[in-house]
Parts: sequence; structure tokens; C-alpha cells
Amino acid sequence: MNFTVELPEINNKSYDIRDFGAINGGKSCDAKANAAAINHAIQEANKNGGGRVVIPTGVWMSGPIALLSHVELHVETGAILLFDKQEELYPLYQSDFEGTETIRALSPIHAEYASHIAITGNGTIDGNGQLWRPIKQFKVTERQWKSLLEKSTYTVEANDGHIWLPTESSYNGWLLSFEHDPALDNLESAQAYWDFFRPVMVRLYHCDHVLIENVTLQNSPAWNLHPCFCEHITIRNANIRNPYYAQNGDGLDLESCKYAQITDTTFDVGDDAICMKSGKGKKAREIKVPTEYVRISNCTVYHGHGGFVVGSEMSRGIRHVEVKNCSFIGTDVGIRFKSALGRGGVVEDITLDSIQMTDIVNEAIIFTMGYVLDYREPAKDTAPCSKEDIPYFKNITMKNIICNSAKTGFKADGLDLGMLGTDAPVIDEIKLQDSVILAKTDKTIQNAGTITFENVAWS
Repeated sequence: MNFTVELPEINNKSYDIRDFGAINGGKSCDAKANAAAINHAIQEANKNGGGRVVIPTGVWMSGPIALLSHVELHVETGAILLFDKQEELYPLYQSDFEGTETIRALSPIHAEYASHIAITGNGTIDGNGQLWRPIKQFKVTERQWKSLLEKSTYTVEANDGHIWLPTESSYNGWLLSFEHDPALDNLESAQAYWDFFRPVMVRLYHCDHVLIENVTLQNSPAWNLHPCFCEHITIRNANIRNPYYAQNGDGLDLESCKYAQITDTTFDVGDDAICMKSGKGKKAREIKVPTEYVRISNCTVYHGHGGFVVGSEMSRGIRHVEVKNCSFIGTDVGIRFKSALGRGGVVEDITLDSIQMTDIVNEAIIFTMGYVLDYREPAKDTAPCSKEDIPYFKNITMKNIICNSAKTGFKADGLDLGMLGTDAPVIDEIKLQDSVILAKTDKTIQNAGTITFENVAWS
């Protein structure tokens, strides 16, 4: 694919947050005051034509930060920007999450309609996610679970076991979510459950010319990095981390974005690692903004539900994506395409080349149309439905794939065409070439169209 991703243009004038009143010292310092100082520095840089706002070596406790146009947030080596959790600092607002409009708490780092912005440096940005996140009992040891119960006794029962909640308000929010209570859909009534609405750590909305470079982004309350409706995004030499048990602890969710390049970046997360999205369902399809023209190379994924992932929110379409020279080590799934009836949208023109995988827990490669987000989302009836509700995966080429170990090598699980009233297979024109897949089960395929295996060794 021949396209260019443009970098931001930011002048080299520096603004040290200490000059605006920020104080180093972690919890001993006032997060609200430090947030005001950092935001003041960003505003001054923006007002004066842009520049670099510097987070020096030290531990800087802060509240939410709003990035503005032509500003680079630079976290120096040895610096930790740590976000405190205080209700007054994280107001609820109408946002989007998992492909739909929803209430969320304000993101620790956020930008809206900003141009030429960057987050750089060899330091660390930490979202203090353990103060927000629920934890599923089966994901931790008995000793860890006991330690959690010493902090909070709030637990709920789910179909896969108990879930621990850190606070009473998040617990009450979860109980209401099981019932789809309308109190969670109204900003005023939702405030009583504010930390149930965990924020994405870095949310970039309708921004252009974005650079994420060298920095470590870790321990997010929900998703880690979420560019949405953005153009010209570069992510390089970054380190994106979450604990393996982090609920909704995705690494990168690139949603309805155009012109993106992700290179030489490491992911070790609690959910999907490198994920392409484009909204969910009928309402999302009214906005014709697919994710397209994306180049991913030389990235490494350690733990994650999937190494490279498409969906399940893909209703506006995903196309023209190239993934090359990446390694997935110990992920639950290696290459993961997922959707469900009701999503609609087309995923097409995707190429994966030279992907190395080892110790994959489940499928090395999976295409599934039977994905349900979680136990709170009811499964969709398979009929009747409109043609617009039917999602498609097609024209996807994978070559030079080496998987050293997996439970299943290749799985395709489509939809029953007779029930859908269509002749077009929902999973079609899939090629796997010049590859070696070592797995307990070679492949399982149902309700799919043309799937071609050329020079593939199975064992």
C-alpha cells in the first residue's frame, strides 16, 4: 500500500511544569494543583504557537490533562506521571466506548479536535488503574483474591465466576448494568455510580497529526490508548502495558481512523493488544468513517487476548491494513477477527506477512461471527435481520506465518446463509500461504466461503 503518514509539526520551545507550580513527590502532593499547573503550561504553549511541555524526572501526581494543538507532552527519563483518583477530578460526560455512545469518566489524558499533538519521552504515564478496575477471580491466585477482599468485600456473581469491585459505587453500578437500568444512561443519576464508568487512559477524538513515541503507557482504568476519528497517527518505539488480569485492559484501539503507522512498539496487556475498530451497530453505520490505511510493523505482543485483532466493533468498515514482521508470544489468540450479527460492515483488503507466534493458548488464527461482548450483552437472534446487519470478512491474505504452538491452528466460524437469506458468505476470500502452523488441531471451518491454503505445513 502506498500512502504517507504525516508527522506533527511542533516548535522546540520548552515549558517546564515546575515553572507553573507543579510539585514533585507523588502522593504527598496535591493532584488537583499539579493538574492545574500542567494544564496551564499546555495552555501557554498553545497560546504562544506551540511547544514542548516537559515532565521532569520525579513522581508527579496529577488529575486529568487536556492536550491542545501544537503541543508535545514530553515525559523525561525517570519521570512518572501518575493519575490520582478523585471524583471531583473526573466528571462524567457523554463519550463513546466499545463502539457506542455511552457515559464515561473524563480520561486522564484527552484531546478533542486538536492538530499536531504528541506524547513522547522515555518516562512513564501510569493511570492508577488498580483503583478503578474490577477483577475476575479466575484470573488471579487464591492469595491475590484474598488480598483483594481485604481491600473491598464487594463482589458480584457472573457466569464465569466472581468479580471483585474496588468501591461501593462501582459495585452498585455493576448490579444496575446487569438489569440494563436506565439510571446508568442519564448523566445526573449516573453520578452516584461514577467510578463504574471507568475512563480510557489516553483518548484522542477527532485529532490529526498525532505522535506517540518512546513513552511507556501503563495501568489504565479501561482501554489504554484510544484514537477515535483521527488522521495521521504515528506510534513508534512505545511500550504499552497493563496487568494480564486487567478488565477491558486493551493496548491500542484504533477506531475509525485514517492513515496510521504503528512500529517497533511492545504490548503486554490484559485484553486485545493491537486492535482495529470502527463502531458498533446501526447507529455507528450512519457515520461513514472506516478505519483504513494502517501499517503495522516490527511490533511484539506478550500477553493479550489477541495479538492483532479486528473487531468486534467494525460496523463502519475496516480496510487497507498491512501487518508485517510482528511477534505474538503467549497471547490467548494470535490473529483474531471477530464480529456478530447486528454489527454490519465490511472488513477487507487486510494483509498479514511474516508473523511469528509461540505458546498461543487457543487459536493461532480465528475468524468468528459468533462473538458476544460479555455476559451483559444478550446474544442476537439470527433471524429476521436486515442485510445491513450482516458483517463480512473478505479479501484477507496471510503469508509467512509461523506458529510454534497453539490449541487450534485455524478456525472460521461464520453465519448460516440460509437463515440469513443471502447467497454471499460472510467469511470469504481468505488465503493462508507459505506458513507453518503447529497445533493440536489443524483447522475447523463452518459456514464459510472460499478459504485457500497454499503451501501450509500443519502438525
